Amino acid sequence: MPFTAASVADQSRKVFVITGGNSGIGLEAAKVLVARNATVVLACRDARKMGEAAASLRAAGAGRVEQVVLDLSSLASVRTAASELASRFPQIDVLVNNAGVMALPERKSADGFELQFATNHLGHFALTGLLLGPLAAAPAGRVVTVSSILHRRGHIVFEDIPTPRAYDKRKSYSMSKLANLLFAFELHRRLEAAGSTVTSLACHPGYSATNLQGAGPSMSGSKVGAFFSEAANALVAQPAAIGALGTLLAATSPEAKGGGYYGSTRLLGLRGYPEQSPSTREANDPEVARRLWEVSEQLTGVRFALEPRPARVSA
Repeated sequence: MPFTAASVADQSRKVFVITGGNSGIGLEAAKVLVARNATVVLACRDARKMGEAAASLRAAGAGRVEQVVLDLSSLASVRTAASELASRFPQIDVLVNNAGVMALPERKSADGFELQFATNHLGHFALTGLLLGPLAAAPAGRVVTVSSILHRRGHIVFEDIPTPRAYDKRKSYSMSKLANLLFAFELHRRLEAAGSTVTSLACHPGYSATNLQGAGPSMSGSKVGAFFSEAANALVAQPAAIGALGTLLAATSPEAKGGGYYGSTRLLGLRGYPEQSPSTREANDPEVARRLWEVSEQLTGVRFALEPRPARVSA
């Protein structure tokens, strides 16, 4: 049987933090979780849009909906939001690293980093590290990081971190989505080595109709690009509610395992109900992941409080 919204069990007394949960995949996941009695915390950059989404969720669901302002492109904002989250929610059951930007004109983050890499990877890396305490306080905390099938086109070019020598918006996006997977898998290895009860999983939404694809053309003023983005969403993309099922599976299913990657698998991953999804060889390269982790620590100033379990000495 495929995993659908009906597969999500009751989530009473569980706290889910969803970055970018005011629209698209994040909002669709939040709708299901609120309907299953969860406490959903929207962590978003735009306070007005977040408030509107929260109001619609409260009107339609049985769970609680809370809000925290978070701009992932600013490490200062990430630290402020993480401090507020940890104070208000000493136990976080699931952190969904969902927010992202795609194929934007060249822009710098508040910290001077290329904007897509800063938002999609570095912000989530820092947020996760800063929330490890509340996640560990849950009986079985989970970190779910949303990647993309476009990670397949990505390569980690360390010379282009944090600012590429020659900017290509699509290459930068694919690299950031590959970084998401490398982070999710490396976090799983480190959590497991430390004997933590927290697990790390990844997912992708296939090709889903959201406003993500249109943001780049809109920022660059490309009417042609906006037209083709809208046409592709209408003709090719699957509904966002279907794309969100990979997130929901990774966040709630007892069958989802640490280190797993879940999402659409039909039509080369573009469409379909979520299953275990393939990932590239580079996404599973522990040496690339280790080096990316070290670079991410240096750039964000965040170090995860994880120490490997001491080896057992036999008598």
